Amino acid sequence: MSVGFAVETFQSAEAFLKSVDRDKVGCVVLDLRMAGLSGLDLLRHLVATGSRVPAIILTAHADDETRRRSLEAGAMAFLEKPVRSAVLLDAVRTALASA
Repeated sequence: MSVGFAVETFQSAEAFLKSVDRDKVGCVVLDLRMAGLSGLDLLRHLVATGSRVPAIILTAHADDETRRRSLEAGAMAFLEKPVRSAVLLDAVRTALASA
């Protein structure tokens, strides 16, 4: 439990896809650069398979094009690292309220 949220971490997007009942996920926080599928690739996969789980993208490698692609793909928020914890918590709360 973290700040009242049940949180689970995964080594990769593929590990997430294999182990989670996505209907029970409140939101996902994805790093743009991950081993295997990128956060953006995972978001696109979730959308393509009909998942409505809200997603937040984090990255230390932001640019306008990446921000645009992430938001067009369905990310609810695009946050640049380092991100203040209050900003991330606000994004998570907004994502959960939209679910």
